[in-house]
Amino acid sequence: MEHYFARLQNATRLYWDRPAIRNFHGETFTYGQMAAQIARFHIFFDACGLQKGDKIAICAKNTARMALSFLAINTSGKVVVPILSDFTPESVNHLVDHSESLILFTDSDIWEKLDIAAMPLVKAVVCVNDFSLLYGDENVKKSYAGISEAFSAKYPMGFSQENVVLPTDNWDDLAVVNYTSGTTSAPKGVMLTHRALSANVDFGQRHIPSSDKFTMVSMLPMAHMYGLMFEFLYPLCNGTSITFLGKTPSPTLLLAAMKEVRPYLLITVPLVMEKIYKSSLKPALDKPLVKVLTSIPGVRCLIFKKVKETLLNALGGNIQMIIMGGAPLNPEVEKCFKRLGLPYTVGYGMTEAAPLLAYEACDKYVPGSCGKAVDCAVVRIDSEDPQNVVGEIQAKGDNICLGYYKNPEASSAAFTEDGFLRTGDLGVIDAEGNIFIRGRSKSMILSANGQNIYPEEVEAVVNNQPFVVETVVVDRAGKLVALVYLDQDGMKKAGLDAEAVSELPEHIRVSSNRQLPSYSKLQKVEPVDAPFEKTPKMSIKRFLYK
Repeated sequence: MEHYFARLQNATRLYWDRPAIRNFHGETFTYGQMAAQIARFHIFFDACGLQKGDKIAICAKNTARMALSFLAINTSGKVVVPILSDFTPESVNHLVDHSESLILFTDSDIWEKLDIAAMPLVKAVVCVNDFSLLYGDENVKKSYAGISEAFSAKYPMGFSQENVVLPTDNWDDLAVVNYTSGTTSAPKGVMLTHRALSANVDFGQRHIPSSDKFTMVSMLPMAHMYGLMFEFLYPLCNGTSITFLGKTPSPTLLLAAMKEVRPYLLITVPLVMEKIYKSSLKPALDKPLVKVLTSIPGVRCLIFKKVKETLLNALGGNIQMIIMGGAPLNPEVEKCFKRLGLPYTVGYGMTEAAPLLAYEACDKYVPGSCGKAVDCAVVRIDSEDPQNVVGEIQAKGDNICLGYYKNPEASSAAFTEDGFLRTGDLGVIDAEGNIFIRGRSKSMILSANGQNIYPEEVEAVVNNQPFVVETVVVDRAGKLVALVYLDQDGMKKAGLDAEAVSELPEHIRVSSNRQLPSYSKLQKVEPVDAPFEKTPKMSIKRFLYK
């Protein structure tokens, strides 16, 4: 396995004047410009007195400068703490403090909402919009103002390819602390090493080699490992130019970007492709005339070929493969994709695996599965008969995390006695090694733009609203709905009339949404007539509610 820094160093030297990262219709950094700015930040980190292993947080929208900030931290021997920009300001404050971050990179609009007093260890805050300094004492300001002078002194002959030398003796050093949610109780910061990152980059380059002739569109949040790894780090390490859309794109913006950039891969989640199926493919294929024509074998092939070409052309015309992850693909949608001959596959992973656990190329992919175990890990089913009896999916390998930062209880519970990660997902594995997920013991919901939504956190907010006894948050066609059991006696005692009771669900929704990040806001609050059914441990039987 090759260290991802070795790949990045080689790509930087080879493609020095080629575009590396850019914003859609915005600024571009070549590999050489990117490397020079990274070197400047290394000088600043040293001037601030930071040591190897110190933490630096990033909370910003996807941009070229956000990506550059990640690399500057990661290649300097410091630990990156990516924080989702949609987290509430209180959560961001807490996670920066919990991670013991000494520097924060953030957007100017996010910074306006943060409280520096809640992050007492932070020495400096850098604006990702333009790399200006937002906060720091006089010494920090002096160091930041002197970066250019220090850079010229360090590289008196100019900064060139030979000056790009990245460390590769740090395999088991901590590289990233990735928080899986914005909770302020006992946050779970997944600890990932350089070995884990390199294992994913290495797998990607061996199985889906990127190239300097390719381009990539990045639309998934880089604060999550799926987007960070497969829309940024892996393709960048072999010369591919990355274009960032900045925020969750509208369908119009996404199609415009795909048409202009012409990426070689589409990295997405099943819900996006299911929406394309429902809005475009299904209506077209359900037309009476089309149904008649597709019943004729020879004509069917021509029609399916035309539909496939039209869809792939709308996605830029250069797509080699559509890779979906994070959730199973709807069987009806998958059947359609298979009939059309779309080059798609569905993988499986999680933050704790940085993120990949299973994958298969589209020509070998078995419908309904999530691929085969990646070769940098051993994946097993905790069952007496893994092919037929559902058990927990467990994994061990180079890509697996160390545990959770400052959370020994969660770290201990996450692994078996023989060192396998407990994924919390249930499945079986066939004789050929294909993994089939049968259910999820975890209740996480994946949004259309690839963000993790933890229902318990949303429910905690809803449960704090007046007259709410208990809540179950469900995903209905990509929309979050809170099923609530209301306090009947409490409403009577408060003297609520029929009209006030009927308006209560909307009041609960609006009040809850004020406290929730944008990606987990509720679309509807729906009252239920009876308390939710419970297990003997008094946990709600979630599977009964949809």
